Amino acid sequence: MENLAMERERSVAFFLATLGGGGAERVMLNLALGMAERGLKVDLVLANATGDYLSQVPPSIRVIDLGAGRVLASLPKLISYLRARQPSALIAAVGHVNVVALWAKRLARVQTRLIVTVHASMSRNSTTDHAFKRHLWTQLTRWFYPWADAIVSVSEGAADDLARLAGIPRTNITVISNPVVMPDLEQRAMEVPSHPWFSSSEPPVVLGVGRLTPQKDFPTLLRAFDEVRRKRSARLIILGEGPERSALENRVQEMGLEKLVDLPGFVSNPYAFMAKSAVFVLSSAWEALPTVLIESMAVGTPVIATDCPSGPWEILEGGKYGGLVPVGDAAALAAEIESVLGHDKTIEQRANIMARASEFGLSQSLDRYLAVLFPSNAVIGDARF
Repeated sequence: MENLAMERERSVAFFLATLGGGGAERVMLNLALGMAERGLKVDLVLANATGDYLSQVPPSIRVIDLGAGRVLASLPKLISYLRARQPSALIAAVGHVNVVALWAKRLARVQTRLIVTVHASMSRNSTTDHAFKRHLWTQLTRWFYPWADAIVSVSEGAADDLARLAGIPRTNITVISNPVVMPDLEQRAMEVPSHPWFSSSEPPVVLGVGRLTPQKDFPTLLRAFDEVRRKRSARLIILGEGPERSALENRVQEMGLEKLVDLPGFVSNPYAFMAKSAVFVLSSAWEALPTVLIESMAVGTPVIATDCPSGPWEILEGGKYGGLVPVGDAAALAAEIESVLGHDKTIEQRANIMARASEFGLSQSLDRYLAVLFPSNAVIGDARF
């Protein structure tokens, strides 16, 4: 009992730029919620305490606002936080945030165990950068990631990519799937979506979800949908915000799809949209482990994804649980969407999709993260590791 009480006193801090509406931020919040439920003291340390997910943080988790406009500018305050709080462990997410966390721990000279997490394909992300920035980022990763007590990747493909590009031994990278399927997901999926297109008399809805960025390649989804709607009645909803909004809205107008395509922005409950959609489509050019694909499967919705490096193939097991099409191939994507809309999934098929998604549950991911955070064969909450 004394040992358990001591373990419960252990504290974990998560360091993020913001709590913006991205996949990595949602994953870190899910982990934080799970660890708080297990009795750990949890801090969310944010370079700038803004973002769509901020309102979802419960009172049991303390939010530390470093009040910095940029992540690098938060370094002095992060050092001060580590010295004052000295959490048992610190988890950082996303490349530049990881590097700043590594510098902060070294300069603070604390015993905090630091875990950096990789949520994207490093080589694919770097293709959108200027050559100098790409080279600099690769060097920073090579120099400073070895300082981490552990490196966690969300997929095998992303881990292989990091090892190859940064010269990190593959055996030094632990793969832990994201905690995607949360305990309240089923209940939230039963809510009525706040959108008029889900009325029983309306045409089927094709759904896309993600940051409006080049990575998600929504232009290809628009081209595919344009082909589909010429053959059957359907509508397209894309949830999310990002820098490509204006360009996408202009493209929708140019294609004459204003009455058939809607971009509502960020919504707090995308699961209700997923559950009521006829098909979910991931059109990304690259991913690591796309949470929205798993979430859609978890509510029993048929899914289609591009066979991009590297998460979709792993999640769908090469097409066993959903359609896979080549990246950027609008014609192939359109054909797959038409096939799904024309053939309803059986109850057994939906059950199989949901069962696969359940493998990406919170409990499984928490157990593995806790084993990395506290490699001492201790007991925390209901988990023994």
